Amino acid sequence: MNILIVTDAWEPQVNGVVRTLKQTRRELEKLGHAVELITPQNFTTFPCPTYPEIRLSWRPRKKIAARIEAFRPDAIHIATEGPLGLAARKYCIRHKLPFTTAYHSRFPEYVQLRFGIPVSWTYRWLANFHNAAEATMAPTRVVVDDLKARGFTRTVMWSRGVDLDIFKPVAREKLQTRRPIFVYVGRVAVEKNVEAFLELELPGSKWVCGDGPAAAALKAKYPGVNWLGVLSQAELAEVYSAADVFVFPSRTDTFGLVLLEAMACGCPVAAYPVTGPIDVIGNDGPGALQEDLQAACLAALKIDRTEVRRFAERFSWAAASRQFLSHLHPFTPAAQQELQLSMQAAK
Repeated sequence: MNILIVTDAWEPQVNGVVRTLKQTRRELEKLGHAVELITPQNFTTFPCPTYPEIRLSWRPRKKIAARIEAFRPDAIHIATEGPLGLAARKYCIRHKLPFTTAYHSRFPEYVQLRFGIPVSWTYRWLANFHNAAEATMAPTRVVVDDLKARGFTRTVMWSRGVDLDIFKPVAREKLQTRRPIFVYVGRVAVEKNVEAFLELELPGSKWVCGDGPAAAALKAKYPGVNWLGVLSQAELAEVYSAADVFVFPSRTDTFGLVLLEAMACGCPVAAYPVTGPIDVIGNDGPGALQEDLQAACLAALKIDRTEVRRFAERFSWAAASRQFLSHLHPFTPAAQQELQLSMQAAK
């Protein structure tokens, strides 16, 4: 089956959306499907206001139409709500083609933090965007229920996975600073609430791996923190393994792939008890979830790393991608039959 995925989030961005789509494409191709991605790399782009690392496509409508018609997809998935997603959605509606969408992040909360626009306004716009789809995939049951409460009509769950061959416990030598070592990995931006971690009075040392619009200001404000920038997956596995606690200060993430990556390397998690950490970790086991983030960090030091790794082994990209596949809406009876046969073979 030919599966087309349209996304405004792509390289050089390093985030959960990009990683999810890469892993999903890989798993779908293993099952014999042809997967084409339409990304900003195929278009003239301009920097997103307040976030220049994100490139927005300029007037993509005609080129989107040409790419869709050249690939002749059997199913279309629109991963994001940016210029490419909007153009693809308009094409599908005009040509009466069913499509699916995904809700990856707490975009309304991000918009409110950056521009002061009320959350209710953005959710109303997003509901209108996604309700034209046959299904809107969200990463956890809590997010699915939240979207339904906000007027989304066809929400379904599409979970996430972790590459257990890359993210695994290795020698704990990467970070040569005073222990215990507390690490944050991810985008350094206001919506990630990184400063809540940096301002904690913790023993040992702190590290940040990642980059973003808030990085320069935070480096200047917290000179005692160690910074590594953006790393490869193999390098991240070394960082997670060397750390004593992975600190996840975000209150707005819908899932948090980095949670799974850290746990797969045996690193316990400290986080707030909010959507994302609660859905992935639960109330006990591989992490400490408390409103007092400092107390959570200290409690996480006591967690058995072997049990943390064992917990992460429950998640696989193969299972997550089969779930994604099951939600697609092929255009023709022949493609629908092919999808059903693929699902049976993948069990």
